[in-house]
Amino acid sequence: MQTEILAQGLCFPEGPRWRDGRLWCSDMHAGEVITVDADGTVTSVLEVTNDPSGLGWLPNGDLLVVSMTDQRLLAWNGEAVRTHANLSKLASFHLNDMVVDGAGRAYVGNFGFDLHAQKKPKPAEVILVEANGDARVVADDMLFPNGTVITPDGDQLIVAESWGARLTAFDLDADGSLTNRRVWATLADGGVPDGICLDEADGVWVASPSTNECLRLVEGGKVTHRVSTDQGAFACMLGGTTLHILTCASSDPDACRKKRSGRIEVVEAPYAGAGHP
Repeated sequence: MQTEILAQGLCFPEGPRWRDGRLWCSDMHAGEVITVDADGTVTSVLEVTNDPSGLGWLPNGDLLVVSMTDQRLLAWNGEAVRTHANLSKLASFHLNDMVVDGAGRAYVGNFGFDLHAQKKPKPAEVILVEANGDARVVADDMLFPNGTVITPDGDQLIVAESWGARLTAFDLDADGSLTNRRVWATLADGGVPDGICLDEADGVWVASPSTNECLRLVEGGKVTHRVSTDQGAFACMLGGTTLHILTCASSDPDACRKKRSGRIEVVEAPYAGAGHP
């Protein structure tokens, strides 16, 4: 499966989300949230000084944005930005990706340690932020919790543990708590799970920057499809008008700030997207 380039010249695209026929994503190291139209037109819609990452929406339509380095979850109503939740007392280090469910509950991961300073990896938390902004830790001892999905029935949450090279599943209780932790799949051959998305056939697409690919796994770890990129694939999302467009956010992390190597790449996927995000 070979991709086509929808947009390029970005810095470090992350957290792609399809909504109303447009792709939204964070250009993390450019400090902005952007949209990409079907013809590849890129529009900057919001400046986020402290590195934006995961995106989602509240039931009232407000955009939620992870603000990584100041450990806040922001909300934007199209005109003004407010702090939806300050997670600095709950997160071990910089915030990361997240998923938002239909009720506006956000599940936010974090690094756990200073990755860019090459410090020793430490466990991190998954934090639940309620639609009203209340927050609490719902999982700990996670190895770099990153991309996260919620199944269509709302019964399961699956999170990529990048430093654990695995996808970990939880049962989702009615109050948002996570229980019955288990390994859903393990990546082989040096794969590192970053952003993920779910399809209607219960497969999870995983962006693996270490192996320059997006791969589709089923529970247990069998790989059914691979999409190769010529640079790191950091996030993926299914969407578009038919929900069958697999979108890969790729970049060269060593050159992204200087050369703007970031790209949005797309390919037709065998199954439509499902669940959240």
